[in-house]
Amino acid sequence: MNDRRIRNIAIVGGGTAGWMAAAGLAKSLAGLGIQIRLIESARVGTVGVGEATIPPIMDFIRQLGIAEDELVRDVQATYKLGIGYRDWTRPGHFYFHPFGPTGPGIGAIPFQAYWLKMFLEGHAAAPEDYSIQAVAAIRGRFTRPVHAPNTPLNKIAYALHFDASSFARYLREFAQARGVQRTVGDVRGVALNSQSGCVESVSLASGESVAADLFIDCSGFRGLLIEDALHTGYENWAHWLPCDRALVAHSEHENAPDPYTLVTARDAGWQWRIPLQHRNGNGYVYGSSFISDAAAQNTLLSGLEGPRVSEPMALRFTPGRRRKAWNRNVVALGLAAGFLEPLEATGIYLIQRGIAMLLRFFPDRDFAAADIDRYNRVLESEFNRVRDFLLLHYTQTERTGAFWEHCRSIPLTDSLLEKIELFRSHGRILREDAELFPVMSWLSVMIGQNIIPRRYDPLVDGLDAQKVRSRLEELRSGIARSVESMPGHWDFIQGAYARQV
Repeated sequence: MNDRRIRNIAIVGGGTAGWMAAAGLAKSLAGLGIQIRLIESARVGTVGVGEATIPPIMDFIRQLGIAEDELVRDVQATYKLGIGYRDWTRPGHFYFHPFGPTGPGIGAIPFQAYWLKMFLEGHAAAPEDYSIQAVAAIRGRFTRPVHAPNTPLNKIAYALHFDASSFARYLREFAQARGVQRTVGDVRGVALNSQSGCVESVSLASGESVAADLFIDCSGFRGLLIEDALHTGYENWAHWLPCDRALVAHSEHENAPDPYTLVTARDAGWQWRIPLQHRNGNGYVYGSSFISDAAAQNTLLSGLEGPRVSEPMALRFTPGRRRKAWNRNVVALGLAAGFLEPLEATGIYLIQRGIAMLLRFFPDRDFAAADIDRYNRVLESEFNRVRDFLLLHYTQTERTGAFWEHCRSIPLTDSLLEKIELFRSHGRILREDAELFPVMSWLSVMIGQNIIPRRYDPLVDGLDAQKVRSRLEELRSGIARSVESMPGHWDFIQGAYARQV
């Protein structure tokens, strides 16, 4: 039989996407004899728009076999239990979007259904009061899951905040130790096969030509291979997502780092604060049609908590995605595949998902159309679902001003409209198979942004109301006791250092 196995992979571009791909492929393809080479420019740095992650990153870290305490120490990471939204629904308002599941169901009745009945009757608190992640985050506590039967401590969901450049360097060392060859150089040209149209090689400024069977495009917004060479096309989602620029600056801590990302609504967008061990990462994501760059910079700098320690860095972007994330023998990851702003910290997840799906449909040199088509449908669905969740945040607020009034006028997608209407009618939250955001995410954001159902699920009336109220109180008090037993977030991180000595 003719050997059609992939023999060489070239990754064009470094940064977070490139080195995640290199590390993931080197680990998963070990033993197959595939040569992996990463080409990165010395002139292009990591785009640090978002330094926050969501819980699937922990699966990626564990699959690589990386020691979590070591990573936290080396990249000066902190832990993340969710996102706090300040002034988002309206000025002076705060709500929390925690990681993790909702509370337990009662028989076939899910938590959100019986909670909603009590909430509408004035006998239940906000949904985050029944989340150990939310309560711990607000109180500045953290621990990883511990064996404590019949307590919420068993299932704590968390992610990381880290310096994106440090994370990329960490993965570079990991990948190189497993045989990935690194080349520093600029791509000057791309050669296509005259018959198949596949990329055969890339030429570097040094004069070297690098050939491969499979190319991974991690070259950023430009998409050197997926767009410049293959002309794949880009879906512009600016009519849904109103922000197109970001300013990033670092500042000193004023207090111990919190175990959550803080998001604050501004007149023309929103500002983030991401606490790392050694500094805060800050940014202002905004719509350039509603504020000048100079005014945006003033807004960012005046909103810093602690002295600034870096000059503001400006970024421009067009929200959207490539029409195909995989075209011929090129797979695009990271910014080359598309960009959805970091409001819910999904950028690294989409990279991770792209790598996982590539491994699931790993090709030979015939590049079967069925595999490529399925990959593209999966990634299209992932981008669409993130888009809908972001659109929910922007369109369902009570803020005034030109930017936010424009946001309320944005047409909803059919899929998001269905979700909102199902929730408004009886508080129902339906998830598609393998959907990224769990029930608690949709519940927290919709209630947090004052989308209140008109009625509750009629099946809840089959439950004893007093028992439901008791169940909610037991859950709330159990969470309070568990959080009280947890160490402070900063104390836990310092303990991680001690475990590495």
